Amino acid sequence: MLGAVVMGIGTAGFVRIRDMLAPLPSSPAEKLSVKGFISRRPLEEQQGVSQISLEEALSRKDIQVAFVCTENACHEDNIRTFLQAGKHVCVEYPMTMTHKAAVELQDLAQQKGVVLHEEHIELLTADFKQLKKDITGKKLEEGSLHFTGGPLKPGFGLLAFSGIARLTWLVDLFGELSVTMATVEEQTDKNYTKMTAHLLTSDNRPLTWVEERGPGLPRVKNVNFRFDTCQVTELPPAPREPVGIFMQDMVLFAGKLLGQVPPEQLEAETRRVLHCLELADRIHELSRG
Repeated sequence: MLGAVVMGIGTAGFVRIRDMLAPLPSSPAEKLSVKGFISRRPLEEQQGVSQISLEEALSRKDIQVAFVCTENACHEDNIRTFLQAGKHVCVEYPMTMTHKAAVELQDLAQQKGVVLHEEHIELLTADFKQLKKDITGKKLEEGSLHFTGGPLKPGFGLLAFSGIARLTWLVDLFGELSVTMATVEEQTDKNYTKMTAHLLTSDNRPLTWVEERGPGLPRVKNVNFRFDTCQVTELPPAPREPVGIFMQDMVLFAGKLLGQVPPEQLEAETRRVLHCLELADRIHELSRG
């Protein structure tokens, strides 16, 4: 068994505790055992799990794994702290707020011989899996992905990083991308922000990614992908899967801890994570200019 601590008791932290208490039967997730949670606030037991200090989590030999579920701006420091103590880490996306920091953390994980896993539940949703299946073999002509949602809470960072799930969708669907132009429109008095990034695929097909947040905006992803043989203007209907997306991610993470994930898959995933953060860096740089 691998003892785990959960840092941050928001929605993600709550779900991580829940899934370790009732893991998917006969899966690698059964090897994880939650030993406590960490929070800045003094709290009562959560789902029967007790609060412990960061210092205790770092020093305990029966805690080998940390789930980092804090605000995005805190991820980098928290990951580094656990890695330096020789703990495996699963962190909610984005891993960091810069590409450089992510490279440093990946190098540190490798030096320590531990796993650093960035959660990407958006790749595990039934509609994304169906979309990927539907467009396999089709040649993209051009496309767009427009996300809307409510205002970001403090600590969630810039849109290019807080919305990296959408960028990851595009990279996973169409391969590595480059950024040609990016803009950000802000109305601070209305708590409204809109980022537009113009991207190119490796064969110079244009993609536009829009991330728009403001009061009253529904949480929606609008897609428009034009291919040589068809056009996709909405996400395909997909049946609800029996295993939740957070549990699917936990099974993947636990599989890495047990050495059950092929090295080529690990390398491809690390390359994708770092590529997306590098794109987010470039988007931020161009939008400031």
